[in-house]
Amino acid sequence: TSHILLKLYLVEVLPISLTMADQNLLKGYLIQTLSPDATIRRNAEANLETAQTVARYPVRVLELLADPTIADPSQAALRQAASIHFKNLIKKRWAPDDDDPSIVPVAQPDRDVVKTHLIDLMCKVPPDVQRQCGEAVSIIAAADFPEKWTDLLPGLVRKFASDDINVVVGCLTTASSILKRFRYVQRNDELYKVLAYVLGELQEPLLQLFQVTSAAVRAAVAVNPSPPGLAARVEALRIMCRIFFSLNWQDLPEYFEDHMGQWMEEFAAYLQLEIPGLVDSDEEDRPDPLNKLQAAVVDILVLYASKDEEPFLPFLQNFTSLIWNLLIKCSPLPKHDALATALIRFLSGIIGKQMHRALFQDPASLRQIVSNIVVPNIKVREVDVESFEDDPADFILADMEGSDSDTRRRCCCELLRSMCRQFEKETTALCMEHVQVMLSEFASDPVNKWELKDASIHLVLAVAVRAESAALGVSQVNDGVDIIDFFTHQILPELQDTNHSLRPMVKADSIKFVHTFRNQFSVDQLCALMPLLIFHLGAPGVVVHTYAAACVERILTTKAAGVNRFGRAQVQPFLEPMFTAFFKIVASPDPENEYVMKAVMRTLFVAGEDIVPVTQMMINKLTEALGLVCKNPSNPHYNHYLFESIAVLIRSACGSDPGNTTAFEELLFPPFQTVLQMDVAEFTPYVFQVLAQLLEYRPDGLSEAYVGLFPPLVQPLLWERKGNVPALTRLLQAYLKKGAAQLVQQGFLMGMLGVFQKLISSKANEVDAFLFLGTLIEEIPSDMLPHMRTIFQILLLRLKSGKSVRFQRLITVFFGLFVAKFDGVTFFEQANTIQDGLGMMLLANVWIPHLKEDGFSRTEAKIQVLALTKLLCDTPYLLAQPNGEQAWEAAVGIVMKVLTSNLKGKATNVDGDDVPDPGAVSFDAAYSRLRFASAPPSDPFKEITDPGIILAQGLHRLCASQPGKFAPVIERAMQGDEKVLGTLQTMMVSAGLTIV
Repeated sequence: TSHILLKLYLVEVLPISLTMADQNLLKGYLIQTLSPDATIRRNAEANLETAQTVARYPVRVLELLADPTIADPSQAALRQAASIHFKNLIKKRWAPDDDDPSIVPVAQPDRDVVKTHLIDLMCKVPPDVQRQCGEAVSIIAAADFPEKWTDLLPGLVRKFASDDINVVVGCLTTASSILKRFRYVQRNDELYKVLAYVLGELQEPLLQLFQVTSAAVRAAVAVNPSPPGLAARVEALRIMCRIFFSLNWQDLPEYFEDHMGQWMEEFAAYLQLEIPGLVDSDEEDRPDPLNKLQAAVVDILVLYASKDEEPFLPFLQNFTSLIWNLLIKCSPLPKHDALATALIRFLSGIIGKQMHRALFQDPASLRQIVSNIVVPNIKVREVDVESFEDDPADFILADMEGSDSDTRRRCCCELLRSMCRQFEKETTALCMEHVQVMLSEFASDPVNKWELKDASIHLVLAVAVRAESAALGVSQVNDGVDIIDFFTHQILPELQDTNHSLRPMVKADSIKFVHTFRNQFSVDQLCALMPLLIFHLGAPGVVVHTYAAACVERILTTKAAGVNRFGRAQVQPFLEPMFTAFFKIVASPDPENEYVMKAVMRTLFVAGEDIVPVTQMMINKLTEALGLVCKNPSNPHYNHYLFESIAVLIRSACGSDPGNTTAFEELLFPPFQTVLQMDVAEFTPYVFQVLAQLLEYRPDGLSEAYVGLFPPLVQPLLWERKGNVPALTRLLQAYLKKGAAQLVQQGFLMGMLGVFQKLISSKANEVDAFLFLGTLIEEIPSDMLPHMRTIFQILLLRLKSGKSVRFQRLITVFFGLFVAKFDGVTFFEQANTIQDGLGMMLLANVWIPHLKEDGFSRTEAKIQVLALTKLLCDTPYLLAQPNGEQAWEAAVGIVMKVLTSNLKGKATNVDGDDVPDPGAVSFDAAYSRLRFASAPPSDPFKEITDPGIILAQGLHRLCASQPGKFAPVIERAMQGDEKVLGTLQTMMVSAGLTIV
């Protein structure tokens, strides 16, 4: 057994004194991790963390899981804790980040033992433990499968023959988790190689297992409506469908095409099968096993229909009929939501395609779809009302943002839009007919029949939109729907109603209508709507005031010809009531509302300098909000918009008058100090960015407060947290630009060089390392020069250890900056002190070849031109080398190409008006750049407007010193490229010089 084999392994490789004692100690620590006493719990976790670095430790944990003495139900908590600990250990140490050398990876002998025994162990433990083991298998497989774990898939397939259906389910679950890698990724040769291997091992056993399990299900149901093990077998069929989905996501494999009939026969049977024994009539929320299986089958049909696979087409009409019948039977209960949405998505996928038009062109079919499918499923249900009132965050996520789980309403809207692609006139007429009927009935009893108006608004929203994007709104509308008329008669009265408690869901729908069609309203209409939206910011219902805030924010982004339609002049009259309403919500006990804070940020930006007179009040409100969330940050988007709001205030006030920085520092330093003292990991990167922004605006160098803050910034501890690194780098750059000489005078240079060395040792931080190094060279070149030999050695060691494209590009940019700031002679001296002739090797093999690649910014290209000009025209050493003329010719050719490719045309506007949504922000202080705190691009040679003139002057001077020598070399270097030759000619004419 696994337990005996593992125990033998431990006895062979470990001192006997460690096995029994450590196993008991391990049990004790695991039990202590469940203690309600935080001190006991933390101590146990720390001890387990330390133990993970000991050799054979993962095997000890695995052996504990296999130990029959903890299989007793009374030991269930210990076994579960051990399984979770094992999974977390594998997650952290199986494939650790190369950039974190503190994490000791699992040793190879332990890896071999774990992979040999984990599958067998997984099949023998209870389901809760099995799930953790399955996740561990998936984590290992992500790193090792298939090359380093060739027995994984055969081992799982062998378990398909087990008589224990729970073992089969466990193996299928693990296989499904592993095979998800084939979904939603772009195809490539390596992916297809792995897919081909998996298909070879799995495709035939999968079909055989499905058929055997299916036959067992139907035979059991025929005898007993609720036989033991039935739910597990149906679950096994569902997981097999998910595996089928993964294996077919990229393309239709040949085996599946050849056995299409067998698979489709099984799928069709389960869309018709009823198993009353699996239905819990009292359950309203959780789907029964058969419904989950049917939803998985339909997902496969949606996939095949979307790919227009020809072998599937003969089955399409029958499946369309089966899906129609099943959809009609679906109840409105939440437990049928997943199945209903899958069925609607299938219809939506085929009805919008020209090739399937004949299936639906009968007017009666279209009417049945609208009447029997769309209208019933678009109507609000009791569960939706409960979510609106009791769980507004989930309601908003599903209704406004579109969560991972589709809703019936959203699927119906997509179905109608698909219908409009083929049958717009007919679909529009049918929907508007239902709208009129429902609105007429609503008018007869507005208090009790508000659900009909809610459904009407959503029908109009579905058919009226032809084209839209989340960021820009609706760009094209259905000519058959009079948007403004519907707004005037149905939407505006709801917005004008001052009773917050009357039809709140319809009010939310009405605000959503304005949000959706914001581009279709004139500026005057938007100005008239703004007071109504501000009024609804005061609604007690979270959904209503959230929708109002989101609508205001989006209106402020609407543009015409690249200019804000609702700009500074339009928003100015509404600033006071708007911010009053915003901050009332922010100060409320409700959870942090990211939509409101985003609206605050956007309004501050659009208002610009109009907000300066009330800056202190705004900062006080924002820092109060910061104080509230410091205690328990829970919404990363809210946090991001909060700091963006602070940053935009600084930008508006200090951009117009840098003297305002002192007032901001007085207001912000106390709360920022609190954040740093509390070590709020989510906020420290933001604090460092805002401090950098303030420092960059300061008109008079470093204050005492900034000088006092500096020493901790160069201590290694702060740089251990990945989220801090880009922000701290930016802050140190700001320090250097404002007071480099002062920092050097106070003895901080070695600390800063230590920061650089730490950064450059990590591949993840190499970009920040070069940014920091560049600023050091720009600001304190003379102080840096004595250290450059060591820096060159460090960089070349990294270059030798891994020549990634990114690192080569970074070091190329650095070479350019170094030579442009110093000169070519210094470059060769520094390199050649490390190894004779190294400078020429770097020039010929690294620098010039990488300049052939595109992707340099205008400033980087400018620096390269200035650097190469010094090498070409002011560095006699270059031409004195044995291969000097060849290198000179290559360098002059490449500098002209850089000048041609990167310095033509207009500069990019790097300070655009719009603010993108924050990228990946998370609870663990992952770095998110503050858009409004961003520094303007730095140009260390801003006094030089045209580097081409400098090059022309240098070439002219050099050629004049030895007439006739360099002109033919320059012409040869152009390689007959007319574009480059044209650049050279234009450059010389602009300088009023010639090459002789």
